[in-house]
Amino acid sequence: MKELFSFGHISIYFFGVTVALGALAGILLASREAKKQGIPEDPFFDVLLYTLLGGFLGARLVYILAYDSSYYFANPLEIIFINNGGLSIHGGILGGVFSGIWRIKKHQLSLWQIADIIAPALILGQAIGRIGCDVFGIPMAEPYFWGVKVNGILVHPAQVYELILDYLLFAYLWLRRTSASYQGQIFVHYLIGFSIIRGIVEFFRFNPTVFGFLSVSHLLSIVGIIAGLILAAYLKKTYPLEKNKEKNASPLSTLLFTALLIIVSTAIYYFVQG
Repeated sequence: MKELFSFGHISIYFFGVTVALGALAGILLASREAKKQGIPEDPFFDVLLYTLLGGFLGARLVYILAYDSSYYFANPLEIIFINNGGLSIHGGILGGVFSGIWRIKKHQLSLWQIADIIAPALILGQAIGRIGCDVFGIPMAEPYFWGVKVNGILVHPAQVYELILDYLLFAYLWLRRTSASYQGQIFVHYLIGFSIIRGIVEFFRFNPTVFGFLSVSHLLSIVGIIAGLILAAYLKKTYPLEKNKEKNASPLSTLLFTALLIIVSTAIYYFVQG
């Protein structure tokens, strides 16, 4: 990981800073939406806290089991050290979903209402966190100007590809949230959309294939898409919504804000990583 600075034996890493900023941005956005919809503040914050903790544990556990289990079984103490990476976004989503459902049920909140509130905030946080990720892409076939040199080799900035697509998905979810036709639709669109994004970006990353040209991440993305489609069919019949009379967010202001996020995030990425 890229070290920004250190205090004695304590190091502050770029990825840690961007993940923290992403989590903060997501919490603020989700809390704003929850308040707007009349969700009690304390129970909702409890849901967010456990969702974050469950997401972190899930991200670490799935990485260990799916990507490098033999190494961690031989070196169990390494499980607690993440300064060299080792987090699976699919595991993070899975862990966050399970822990979030647990707390939502405990506080007797509406599961799909909360899921729809959290979905745009989640993809926004993921996009910001991706700025500091140091899992670079495969070498470029041609010397394109947007490439990044790693150990003297020009590679694809896979993180930039993903954060751009994440921000675009955020803009779509944010604009769609006031015109959903059934409860859970925004979360379903997040699940399918991000699975597609990760499946695309995976072609530009180094990961061992497990089935033909497909990696573990590809397979998990396929599972996410299928799960999203099944969930959509179920929710559409079970939790239909009347037409929302709330005024939609301005498409122009949302798109301009998204463009600004993309420009600033990309500039920071190249300033630190380039």
